[in-house]
Amino acid sequence: MRPRAALAAVLALCGALAGCGRAAGDSAGALDVPPPTATAASSPAAPPAASPSASPEAERVRPLGKPGAWRITTYYTAVESLYKGRPKAVKGCPELHCSHGTTPLGSYPEDFLAVIQEEGGGRITSGPQRGRYLNWSHSVGYWLDDTTRDSAGHPLRPWSSAAADKSVLARGQRFAIVDCGKDGNGHRIEAAVCTAFRKARWTVTDLFRPGYGGENHADLYIGEETGRGFAGSPFYTTLSGATLGPS
Repeated sequence: MRPRAALAAVLALCGALAGCGRAAGDSAGALDVPPPTATAASSPAAPPAASPSASPEAERVRPLGKPGAWRITTYYTAVESLYKGRPKAVKGCPELHCSHGTTPLGSYPEDFLAVIQEEGGGRITSGPQRGRYLNWSHSVGYWLDDTTRDSAGHPLRPWSSAAADKSVLARGQRFAIVDCGKDGNGHRIEAAVCTAFRKARWTVTDLFRPGYGGENHADLYIGEETGRGFAGSPFYTTLSGATLGPS
């Protein structure tokens, strides 16, 4: 999808379903998506196991968009138990199909809520809503849910669901990362990290609104955070100058 500043008005729909990840100060893009519909919950998953580098044949596939010009960001689902901030009460919708509700939804750590507003959702681990998800978007506010969702209302799939530049990739299109490029500081991506991203096969489930996501930008969902300091994980990163190919 690197702590991120709170989303503001420029993100008209970003986070409504899939969050809008970004890295190291990047600007997130708004998603061109409708409100979600109910589906079954998803389960978290780890990144793909390491594998050898892509074959020479993979290097010769016809690229999607401009080669070496993609900016890849990542986003994740927060987990309440990893946060220790002061409890803060929130109001919103107790279920789907409403916006800017005023129903009390419980009290949660302030730092947990801050990440939810950046990543789009978090799993609740205490209290009467334990096991459910507190999701957020600028256009809807907070709502309780049984999962995190893509724009069609389906559960987000770790290391599979992606948002992308609609001028290059269509909704439902599958793609792979052929070359990882460099990180936001101009350094080569760690080999094991690049291998995981290259092995995964991504499907575009969300589209950036024109003028927000940025040309040749894809935002990848990497699942639930796995420990404190996850924002410093090498998988929560930006790939600059990456190349994409069909999957």
